Amino acid sequence: MTTPEILTRALWRAADAVCFDVDSTVCMDEAIDELAKFAKKEKEVMELTLRAMRGGMTFREALSKRLEMIQPTTDMLNNYLRSHPPHLTPGIEDLISELHDRGIAVYLVSGGFHAIIDPVAQHLDIPLKNVFANSIKFYFNGEYAGFDESEPTSHQEGKAEVCAYLKHRFGYRRLIMIGDGATDLAACPPADAFIGFGGNQVREKVKQDASWFVTSFQELLAELRRN
Repeated sequence: MTTPEILTRALWRAADAVCFDVDSTVCMDEAIDELAKFAKKEKEVMELTLRAMRGGMTFREALSKRLEMIQPTTDMLNNYLRSHPPHLTPGIEDLISELHDRGIAVYLVSGGFHAIIDPVAQHLDIPLKNVFANSIKFYFNGEYAGFDESEPTSHQEGKAEVCAYLKHRFGYRRLIMIGDGATDLAACPPADAFIGFGGNQVREKVKQDASWFVTSFQELLAELRRN
């Protein structure tokens, strides 16, 4: 065990706030990909995602273009939510319950959408005020009208901004970010520690750069209970 991992484990046991990514972390799937399948735009969105991963496109541009392809409406989202209940990663309910029992603040910080993430928060007894995500806008007839670009999570550095805000607003001294992606990794600092999660998707950069990388929420729960 390396020194950075030992330090991250110690910070985890002493955490006063924890921020979780949602797609491929709290939930097993990537919501925008599932929504694209539902809208029968899976191929187009996948090709765009691959282009974005190769560079030359910002997070916000990629988000905008994917939504333009999907053209989500209020009816589409309502039908999607009815047929796609949250697909939670095994162990997340027990872990969040333990964090709540210990009085540790829990947040969901995601580049996804409130419409899909808020039901996940409600299922996990996380207050909706503790959810930081993107908001889709609609015209009066329910058709797609863009998204709220003022949300910090709509751009690459948004999760770092949220972590900085939470530390400043509430005075957290040991705020931990947990996630599977590069934007989660980039949130530390200002997060005091980052734990890479590979239970659903293993991103090589995250695995290499995270001081502590886990593939199960049971690992985090076991470490927490050592305290």
